Parts: sequence; C-alpha cells; structure tokens
Amino acid sequence: QVQLVESGGGLVQAGGSLSLSCVASGTIFSIADMAWYRQAPGKQRQLVAAITNGGTPRYADSVKGRFTISRDTPKNTIFLHMYNLEPEDTAVYYCNAEIFDIQTAGYLERWGQGTLVTVSS
Repeated sequence: QVQLVESGGGLVQAGGSLSLSCVASGTIFSIADMAWYRQAPGKQRQLVAAITNGGTPRYADSVKGRFTISRDTPKNTIFLHMYNLEPEDTAVYYCNAEIFDIQTAGYLERWGQGTLVTVSS
C-alpha cells in the first residue's frame, strides 16, 4: 500500500524558517507531479508549490521568493524549505503525489496525513 508521510512541522516565530519533507513509500512504479498544499482554519485547501518528476517547480504567488520546493526522485521524496515565515502561513501542510496504479494503469492522487505549521507573531 502506498503511503505519503510528512515530517518537519512545528512552531516558529515570524521571520523564521522551517523545512518539511514527504516520503512516498510502498510499491511504487512511477510518480508524476508531487506537491505541497495547505489548509488554514476555516479556509479551503490550496496549492503551495508543486514539482514535476523532471524537477520543474511552480509556486503560489503568496509564497514566491520565500518557499523552495525540491525533489529527490530516486528516493520518492520532496522537500519544502520555508523562509521568512509569516503568521498567514499557519496551516496544516499536506503532501500530494500522482502515483501510478498498476491495477488501473493510470495515475492516482494520494495525500499525506498533514503536518501542522504554526507561525507566531
């Protein structure tokens, strides 16, 4: 069974930095895009950053210049390095990946359980 496991959340002061990681485990044949989403209290889940299996990143406007997404493709791992954090970045951060499913011969979207990032002012 394929799982996505995030780590690295926590409490940080405004202006500080924090890094998240996400590892996909199980029987994995191929992963297409991987991404980080976040959901703040009372708000919808939104895309933070995504990266293709070729390493091309894209970012939400709100985090451009402050967050960096990277990927270790052979290890099925992505990272999110967050700098100059703001209280508005407080949210549960979710890892997302499009993973090839041999039974359906297609890519299925998988989610991690989420990790909480709290930025204090």
